[in-house]
Amino acid sequence: MNSTAFLPGTKVPTQIHPPSSSSNLTKLDATSIRFTRQLKKSSSHDQKLVQANENPILCTRREALGFGLCIGLAATIFQPQPVEAAEATTCELTVSPSGLAFCDKVVGFGPQAVKGQLIKAHYVGKLENGKVFDSSYNRGKPLTFRIGAGEVIKGWDLGILGGEGVPPMLAGGKRTLKLPPELGYGMRGAGCKGGSCIIPPESVLLFDVEFIGKV
Repeated sequence: MNSTAFLPGTKVPTQIHPPSSSSNLTKLDATSIRFTRQLKKSSSHDQKLVQANENPILCTRREALGFGLCIGLAATIFQPQPVEAAEATTCELTVSPSGLAFCDKVVGFGPQAVKGQLIKAHYVGKLENGKVFDSSYNRGKPLTFRIGAGEVIKGWDLGILGGEGVPPMLAGGKRTLKLPPELGYGMRGAGCKGGSCIIPPESVLLFDVEFIGKV
C-alpha cells in the first residue's frame, strides 16, 4: 500500500473503528492493503491485523491498490506517528512514462524482489495534502504480501518490482512513490462510508516504502 499498499487484486488497506479521543489521525489497518472477494466480517475486535477475507470490501480487485491496496472499513485510528515513520526527508521525484513518480531516499544493498515472491515492507500512506491514512510502523509490523501477484495496488507492484521506466528497489532501500489515481484507487476511492471517504475518488497518493526483503 480494494485498494490495499497500503492496503494496494489486492491485499492492501477494511473496517473503521470509531475515532479515539487520544488521536487525531485516521489509519487503515493491514487489510486496507489486502484484497479479497470474500465479504466476511471479522469476529475479533482485538485483532490489529485483519485478513482481507474477514472484512467487507470497498473496491474491486483492479481498483484495489489495482494494487492490491484494498481499503475496507476496518481501519482504526492511529497514534501519532513514530519519528522513524514521520521522518520528512525531501528528494526530487522522477516521473516515469506510467505516471508513477519515485525518489530513492536510501538505495538498498540487498537483492531486488522477484515477481511472485513473498516480501515484507514497511510503509506510510498519505494523501496529497499530507494527511496520513495508513502506517505499518504504527502497527509495529511490516506488511507481508506476494509482489507482482495483484495482492496490492498496481502502483506498489510497479514501484517495488520496477518496470516502465522505474528501477527495481533493492532490499534495505527506502523509496517515496507518488501514484496517480489510475495506479491507486481511481474513481472509486477507498474507505467510503456515509458519503465520506478516507481516500477520496481520484486521489493522488504518496507512499514512503521501506523494502525489507523476502520473507
